[in-house]
Amino acid sequence: MSYNIFSHKFLCKAGSHLSSSSVFVAVPLYLSEVAPTHLRGGLNMMFQLATTLGIFTANMVNYGTQQLKPWGWRLSLGLAAFPAMLMTLGGYFLPETPNSLVERGLTERGRRVLEKLRGTKNVDAELQDMVDASELANSIKHPFRNILQKQHRPQLVMAICMPMFQILTGINSILFYAPVLFQTMGFGGNASLYSSALTGAVLVLSTLISISLVDKLGRRALLISGGVQMIICQAIVSVILGVKFGDNQGLSKGYSIIVVIFICLFVVAFGWSWGPLGWTIPSEIFPLETRSAGQSITVAVNLLFTFFIAQAFLSLLCAFKFGIFLFFAGWVSVMTIFVYFLLPETKGVPIEEMTLLWKKHWFWKKVLPATNHAADSNNNGSI
Repeated sequence: MSYNIFSHKFLCKAGSHLSSSSVFVAVPLYLSEVAPTHLRGGLNMMFQLATTLGIFTANMVNYGTQQLKPWGWRLSLGLAAFPAMLMTLGGYFLPETPNSLVERGLTERGRRVLEKLRGTKNVDAELQDMVDASELANSIKHPFRNILQKQHRPQLVMAICMPMFQILTGINSILFYAPVLFQTMGFGGNASLYSSALTGAVLVLSTLISISLVDKLGRRALLISGGVQMIICQAIVSVILGVKFGDNQGLSKGYSIIVVIFICLFVVAFGWSWGPLGWTIPSEIFPLETRSAGQSITVAVNLLFTFFIAQAFLSLLCAFKFGIFLFFAGWVSVMTIFVYFLLPETKGVPIEEMTLLWKKHWFWKKVLPATNHAADSNNNGSI
């Protein structure tokens, strides 16, 4: 979807009427474009925090209204309109992003918005970067075709791999089927409440940790440390279930609690790493001319793999049994290695200068077509 047709602000408002996919496309991009460079990671992760808070609140509302029979489900469904109304009304008070205004030829208006966002009138350098980026973006008539070109290969790989790996951590399987797992482990009829409350609260708290650390430690540190913790937690859960829950044996209360603790630690690791960063990184790495197309691909891949895992999980669980956690741990190992070798650090890099990262990276500079690096440095500055 071209910036020349729709702005982020329009998509944010339309998302409450159309579908969640437009929100996932627009909101991370909006936050990345309006945020100062040194706070971009933390502010972008506020989107993930709001999402996890919404999931937790919705679970609690569903649990509370199910006691109000026979009309409780209608109340639960009707209450879903309230946050959509708030989002629609809030959208009218959002300013357009300076990037969007500049690209549509409203440079002076873009300057005013940028000055208000930054709290200073000294925005000439940042505004000039936006003007240069918009001139190139306006020359691109087919962003989805352009994103397939070789100079955008690193960003395209990230737009596909980051959301794919985010789902292959196994987090959706745990969130979807946690009530079943908890009930199987002896938590009885309250398993749904326990699982929803625990995983929801843990996700919210871990996202707060991520917000406070992402612009200090960087994206790579959180992704790698989170990946290592997820691997350890999944391996321990798999071993406990395999040894104590195999051959039709029951799982004692003590071991059930241990399993729940490590599942929560797994959710914590996801919540400070791949959960929010799976959205943050794709939203900040694309140049303006392919930014909307790149984020659209990210959302499409995320939803596609969410569907695949949701459909396949029960079959995988029947086939692998306790080995299902090792299956996901294997994928987490792959994605942690992927980050270590192929993802450059984006902390503190202005969004308009992000393309320089790939030209300096040990691997991606071999993939990219040859360019005049001196000219690039003069035009974009140094990182």
